[in-house]
Amino acid sequence: MRGSEFAELMAFLAVAEERSFRRAAQRLGVSPSALSHSMRALEERLGARLLHRTTRSVAPTEAGQDLLHRLRPAIAEVDEAVRDVTAFQQRPRGRVRINLPRAAAELVIMPKLKAFRDAYPDVRVDLAIDDAITDVVARGFDAGIRSGGIVERDMISVPLTSDLRMAVVGSPALLGGLPKIGDPADLKGVPCVTYL
Repeated sequence: MRGSEFAELMAFLAVAEERSFRRAAQRLGVSPSALSHSMRALEERLGARLLHRTTRSVAPTEAGQDLLHRLRPAIAEVDEAVRDVTAFQQRPRGRVRINLPRAAAELVIMPKLKAFRDAYPDVRVDLAIDDAITDVVARGFDAGIRSGGIVERDMISVPLTSDLRMAVVGSPALLGGLPKIGDPADLKGVPCVTYL
């Protein structure tokens, strides 16, 4: 259904309920002539007369009564759906799926999780702890936590911590017999305990 068709049905509903083009136009915030034009367009599109009109009154035809009877619950359902979505803005609720590496879970999220749950009890947080580089959008996640160097350029990023410094450390006995190490690539072949 196109937006104009939905607008025509809403206009019909207002005219049929108000039984007046003037009152329906006030309710919808449009001019009576624009409303009359919408009703003619709807009737032409449907190929049926929906309203009996006289200079003093407006009433639904039999076809109009049938449409009104079926339209009211459908519009009420749409209104309820819109109200439900609006409730998300008033108080966060629902499920948030986050993909993150183990280090981010342990250092950033877990220490704050209880306070978050207390503040937002209607939000369910699903953490997918995964040290692989997962495409968060393709996998249906709401967010992902990554180190700054591996954030795609088209992603929106927000820093969660100050810059983290990495270091390579080793005992003099291990490193003493090696040439000077100036680049991580120089560690190739050196026995290391690494984080994978």
